[in-house]
Amino acid sequence: MKNLFVLAFLLTVSYLSTAQDFRFGKVSKEELMETSHPDFPEANAAVLYKKQNIRFIFRQGEGFVQENEVFERIKIYNKEGFDLATHLIRMYSNSEGSTANDEHIYGLKGVTYTLVDGKIEEDKLRKDGIFEERTNKFWKTTKFTMPNIKEGCIVEYEYTVQSPNIGIDDILFQKMIPVNKLDLTVMTPEYFQYKALLNPKAAYVPKLSTSSKNDSFSYSSKHDVGSNTVKRTQFSQSNVDFRVDIVQANLEGIPPLKDEEFVDNLFNYQAKLIMELNMIKYPNEPVRPLSTTWEKVTKIIYDDPDFGSQLNKKGYYDTDVDALLSGISDPMQKAEMIFNHVKSKVKWNDYHGYTVDNGVSKAYKDGVGNSADINLMLVSMLRYAGLDANPILVSTKNNGIPLLPTRSGFNYVICGMSLDNSMVLLDATQKFTAPNILPLKSLNWMGRLIRKDESSEWITLTPTQSSRETVSLNFKLNTDLSAAGKVRNQFTNYQAFVKRERNDNFSNDQLIENLERDKGELEVSNFEMLNFKDSSQPLLQSYEFNLQNAIEEIGEKLYVSPLLFLSPKENPFKEDKREYPIDFVYPISDKYVVNIMLPEGYVVDNLPQNTKLEFNGSEGGFTYLIQENGSMLQLSISVDINKALILSDHYEQFKKFYQLMIEKQSEKIVLKKA
Repeated sequence: MKNLFVLAFLLTVSYLSTAQDFRFGKVSKEELMETSHPDFPEANAAVLYKKQNIRFIFRQGEGFVQENEVFERIKIYNKEGFDLATHLIRMYSNSEGSTANDEHIYGLKGVTYTLVDGKIEEDKLRKDGIFEERTNKFWKTTKFTMPNIKEGCIVEYEYTVQSPNIGIDDILFQKMIPVNKLDLTVMTPEYFQYKALLNPKAAYVPKLSTSSKNDSFSYSSKHDVGSNTVKRTQFSQSNVDFRVDIVQANLEGIPPLKDEEFVDNLFNYQAKLIMELNMIKYPNEPVRPLSTTWEKVTKIIYDDPDFGSQLNKKGYYDTDVDALLSGISDPMQKAEMIFNHVKSKVKWNDYHGYTVDNGVSKAYKDGVGNSADINLMLVSMLRYAGLDANPILVSTKNNGIPLLPTRSGFNYVICGMSLDNSMVLLDATQKFTAPNILPLKSLNWMGRLIRKDESSEWITLTPTQSSRETVSLNFKLNTDLSAAGKVRNQFTNYQAFVKRERNDNFSNDQLIENLERDKGELEVSNFEMLNFKDSSQPLLQSYEFNLQNAIEEIGEKLYVSPLLFLSPKENPFKEDKREYPIDFVYPISDKYVVNIMLPEGYVVDNLPQNTKLEFNGSEGGFTYLIQENGSMLQLSISVDINKALILSDHYEQFKKFYQLMIEKQSEKIVLKKA
């Protein structure tokens, strides 16, 4: 029996000596010596441990105060993981007026651990590595970067955010890197009733447990005692017992978010916990229900003086708009004149928001404002011109898809104009936007339109009209195996918008360099781009080219790709399985018209076969038509993606469809001597 006891004791000691210790400062050599993640060897870093505790503490004179305590230990495997040494903490902070609802951070400390000659060295986070930045008048960010970051190091930090607000921010389980272990505890007093919801779009579903416990707090009160002539103040102490509701998660092996091609916003699929506040019920007070509807949310927003009242402000633009619209009667022409006037008059300050920063009149006078300053001003001007315009509340892609009716579900506003039984969407914050051409960040499912009478409805933001690229490629094949010719491109709608955004501030020489990059011995000349600044027109691009070694000679035959350097390189969809939908953002229609003059002394030996492909009925289509006309070859290729979102259930079918397109466009023409 004694020997069994000794054996059990030794086994326990052995286990304790090898088990990970997740207390702050207890980093082990074994953790530092790890060179790659055992389950995800491609990971640049990993969260070894994360602990998050959210609780409410009662304070005399303040009531319940929320405390969010975070501790995180991260292993950095290589240089690509160095970004994980920088952390951002966003907090509410009103820079104007009362700061009673401001959030504060305290207890911030951090250490970087490295292994040097078999010994663990520590570098503490210093004050010069901590920065505070103001995002806008309502938000500030504390940013810190850990010191002495090296491959193989470990960083850990902890802090507590204290908030007078009872709303709980979304709790994120998944990151772009694996999370080995996560412990979460959310403790809320019975007076605040929350509903715990998990993101329904996430592939990883964490397990939660719920329980409760009893707790108490004490508070002091004072009252006067004695007669009318002789009074004294007496203090008394009271205790209050209450129930604490607990939500917990103790998770291991959380997989990273998988970065796949054509995922428009990966974080819409992130596993997270949403704590929805349903009601507040204090003792001896009526219930305050908070579960609401989108109609109530939009009414609250409209009644905000920094929103609805801004639409009624006039006088600051009347003279300018009257002069602008003099002699114009066409409604769409009026709208475009006002839209372009706002774009040129007021520059965006890079701040998002559905409430104004400066106010519309000041923004107009100063020539700068946030998204609400600009687009609420646009709505007001269109109404002044007699047009049916209303604001549309939007959640940008980095803000996620609004799942619950809360004001935080929106962080942006655009303009919607009803004209001829259709809705025209307008955003004047960026210089390359146009009617129904919004910044890509705004194309996030649905927006909420609010009318003058404060009624509201959902408006689809997803584009339905195809964005086109038409390519005209004309070239002559030469007997020295080179090719020379001209390319003309026409881009419309979002294809034109994206092209303008990407190429803004580039010189012609830089654009030529981009065209020639990774294209073999391609030389581009006489490059020209038209309508670049006029977003109402298609974008036109043209250039001449000379391509050495455009033809492959094998024996006495010549092999050439009819698309030359415009041939697609590879299929971006390589994975056998896919977790998230393919999101092209907008429908796409590409067409290539190619005319090829054969080299002297050669005729066609073999042409690719004409082909027509379909994907899932009418959701996608591909046609390839080639014909010989004397010494000329004529080729027409059409690619149509009519549905911008391809569900993961259809991935295998779409992957095959796309692969066949790639292979067909890569087939070569075979020529022989006449």
